[in-house]
Amino acid sequence: MILRSALMFIVAATFTTVVQAAEPAQPVAERRAPPPPLPLLFKEEWKRTPENVPLSQELVSNPALQLTVYGAAPEVNSEGGTPHVWTGLCSPSCAVTLKLKDSYADLSGKARIKWYSKTSGFHQIRPLVKLADGTLLAGDFIDAYTFDYRTVEFYLAEVRWLTLDAATLTGKGQLLQTVDLSKVDEVGFVDLMPGSGHGFGGFSNVGWIEVYGKPVARAAE
Repeated sequence: MILRSALMFIVAATFTTVVQAAEPAQPVAERRAPPPPLPLLFKEEWKRTPENVPLSQELVSNPALQLTVYGAAPEVNSEGGTPHVWTGLCSPSCAVTLKLKDSYADLSGKARIKWYSKTSGFHQIRPLVKLADGTLLAGDFIDAYTFDYRTVEFYLAEVRWLTLDAATLTGKGQLLQTVDLSKVDEVGFVDLMPGSGHGFGGFSNVGWIEVYGKPVARAAE
């Protein structure tokens, strides 16, 4: 009886091996290289100034960029050795955007922003975009770090957006469920709190800013 069971086991194992050998080999999953990182669309470092000067197009160092200021104009100074936008005199708030003169920005996918910043008090720096249709949006990503300047980098796909009134820089409605960032006209930052003036207490500093994405040609007017 034992011998018979052993023989049956050997036959079954041999049959299974033959069947498995006869089955066609399963294709190995193709290993695709990760997509290349999105290119740098633009970088702005601001022009160095000997004293506090209201931000204007003349202080934009990149000739390919057009500046837009919403609300009161912040100032640019070079305190600490790095030219930066300072929001201490913004009342009630202010925002800064930049756009490429010859193209929109596709900021979908793994598009990202990197900037050099520092805050004071309870102030927070948020990303700001203006879509090609004119919609102005502020993001829920918050940069608030008072100890010293630091480099901050984030993906726009991980940001949720709220519509802003361009005249008052106040929110409208609720956070949007989806936003199409494939055709962005302007991109920058906003500080939604009023500045406290000179001295510590309440302001934001934004030094250089880099935007990574893909250009989208502007239609000829």
